Amino acid sequence: MPPTDHSLSPGLCSVTLRHLSAPAVLDVVAAAGLSCVEWGADVHVPPGDRATATLVRARCLDRGVRVASYGSYFRAGPQGPEDFPDVLASAVALGAPRIRIWAGTVGSTAATAEQRRAVVRATREAARQAADVGIELGLEYHSGTLTDTAASTLALLDDVGHPGVRTYWQPPVGMTDEETLDDLRQVLPLVDTVHVFSWWPRQERLPLDARGRLWRGVFALLRGTGRHHDALLEFVVDDDEARVAVEAAALTRLLANEHLLGG
Repeated sequence: MPPTDHSLSPGLCSVTLRHLSAPAVLDVVAAAGLSCVEWGADVHVPPGDRATATLVRARCLDRGVRVASYGSYFRAGPQGPEDFPDVLASAVALGAPRIRIWAGTVGSTAATAEQRRAVVRATREAARQAADVGIELGLEYHSGTLTDTAASTLALLDDVGHPGVRTYWQPPVGMTDEETLDDLRQVLPLVDTVHVFSWWPRQERLPLDARGRLWRGVFALLRGTGRHHDALLEFVVDDDEARVAVEAAALTRLLANEHLLGG
């Protein structure tokens, strides 16, 4: 595979391969030449199961694969600070530098003022707990939560007001390439991790190259921040592990092509 820019690391979300064991996920990642994994809390590294997290961390070290983050399903607001320690314990045992959390269970236009305040309080307290052990938080950028738009995400992060909380980003469903890039520009200063997939026009899964123009634009914007970002493949066609190598090659090619074009 051609080299990629050091500021953008190609990786995989383990939820892409929920049907495989963690060792099997690592086999796929290593064969595809990817550099890192976000380990999901739903199957591969359950919250509070420090033994499993420790074992997965050791296997990553053995394979030379970096732990990018811990993909938790902690829902700030409906869940409070008392629900976060198990999540944090697994992240620490896993050696994850970042935990993905979710901004509630209600979209920004439907949320009440109290629901929004509850998300802010729970996120702020989770951030305080995580900061005590040197871990950051990243908000899932997703419909049905308070991070369903760029404007709501920015307002939420401003309300939380904690330097250890940033946001993930992924293409909002149904947007054109131009609209999607404009959406990313709005939150770009606060983005750390990107979930990479090509869905169009709604949730139809396409090969990554099908939206190659979009992803070259995304990677140009990310490189322009001067910060490091993980670009994590998610939800390949048919959840087929055999497609991961193909999509990883496409991701690496898109990164390299963008670099050759000069950003």
